[in-house]
Amino acid sequence: MEAKVKISEGVSIEKKGSTLIFKKGQATIQRTLSNPIIDIKIEKGNVVISSKLENRNAKKLVNTFESHIHNMIRGLEKPFVYKMKICSSHFPMSVKVEGEKVIISNFVGEKKPRFARIIRGAKVEVSKEGIVSISSPDIEAAGLTVGNIENATRVTYRDRRILQDGIFIIEKPEKK
Repeated sequence: MEAKVKISEGVSIEKKGSTLIFKKGQATIQRTLSNPIIDIKIEKGNVVISSKLENRNAKKLVNTFESHIHNMIRGLEKPFVYKMKICSSHFPMSVKVEGEKVIISNFVGEKKPRFARIIRGAKVEVSKEGIVSISSPDIEAAGLTVGNIENATRVTYRDRRILQDGIFIIEKPEKK
């Protein structure tokens, strides 16, 4: 059982042990894909993922690794972009980016600011219209950063029907 992923123009792939390193221009993504029953090779402009076994588990792993590699190549061609909307109906919330953190001040009138960690490789921008844009060539870095921001503005011990403040996803990257 095997699957092939075509390598796009300008994307270079290097394999060190079980780690794959994808590069295009300044952008670099690396991921460790290891499993004893899966073998990954780079041949003639393709990444070949194969397994000697022909069972359901091997098929699942081959397809998972194929999706990871496809997403990494796609992210190097065009970064994955999430858009989030700042919604504050009761208290004026302010959001700013400082280094590796997103700082959310005056969330539901709280005195202490809340923090959300930015995963390495993701870039966060806050516009004046209340739109937070997260972009990264690595879909996992972008998705984890979005999750961190959403969790930082989660309302607990209050009625969600009344307190609808937070930062919510309004646009996800398109799937292929």
